[in-house]
Amino acid sequence: MFNDNGGKNNNTAADSNVNGTISTSISTSRSPNHPVATITINRPAKLNALSSHLLAVLPATIQTLTSTHPNLLAIILTGEGPKSFIGGADIAEMATLSSNPAAARTFITKVHTACKSIRECPVPVIGRINGLALGAGLEIAASCDVRVASSNALLGMPEVRMGVPSVVEAALLPGLIGWGRTRQLLLLGETIGAREALDWGLVEKVVAPEELDGAVGEWVECLKKSGIAAVRNQKELIGRWERLGLEGGILAGIDHFGRAFEADGKGVGGVEGSETEPGRMMGEFLGRKKGKEKESKL
Repeated sequence: MFNDNGGKNNNTAADSNVNGTISTSISTSRSPNHPVATITINRPAKLNALSSHLLAVLPATIQTLTSTHPNLLAIILTGEGPKSFIGGADIAEMATLSSNPAAARTFITKVHTACKSIRECPVPVIGRINGLALGAGLEIAASCDVRVASSNALLGMPEVRMGVPSVVEAALLPGLIGWGRTRQLLLLGETIGAREALDWGLVEKVVAPEELDGAVGEWVECLKKSGIAAVRNQKELIGRWERLGLEGGILAGIDHFGRAFEADGKGVGGVEGSETEPGRMMGEFLGRKKGKEKESKL
């Protein structure tokens, strides 16, 4: 993975090889002051299918990363191995729910909680789709802020072929691909390739498998050029846009714009008396512009 070089911390959260593990790594090689975290779903023998255990660990992992690394720049979410991002929810586990509606509701609520933890994560979450993204795996991908897929990736919502509807964060799909294509995926249970997913707007970029880490790295470089507080502010506002109507979304933007200049009376990093992030970044921009104008007159 792209962050295997430079300052790296490894941690594995798991209690069973059967249920799978979630591994995390922290890299400072690309951004010394603002580390980047990678979360890897590690259950390749089952195509990284999500068990109840993994669904419980994922939100806790995100919470731990963001609380222990206050300057975190981004999280990269991926699956172990070359075959699968997340192959879906664990069908063997779901099959045990066949006559237990209450247990079924509990299980699917865990899927929603995992997706919600990605959407509510304060930093951008980049979906690194390295293979299959099916069912709950596609819902996890849709919950990410941006998605880059390997050209050999396959994406789909085949739940109806297992006798259940696509639910919870499948509700995000109309906003990404429109109602017609959502119906095509959900009602027909079709699987599409990465290039078609790109054409539909289900992913933002498709690259060859060997270029996947480089593409993720390019997005990380873009984030480094932006204000870390501004990016977090923007993500929160986008989330509000999804929940509000047009007028409410516009008014929410006024609030978030004002927040950028407040920071509770503190500046960047919470340091008393320091500049706010827009003050610093706009000042740097104007300084560069003034320098170029001076050079052009020489």
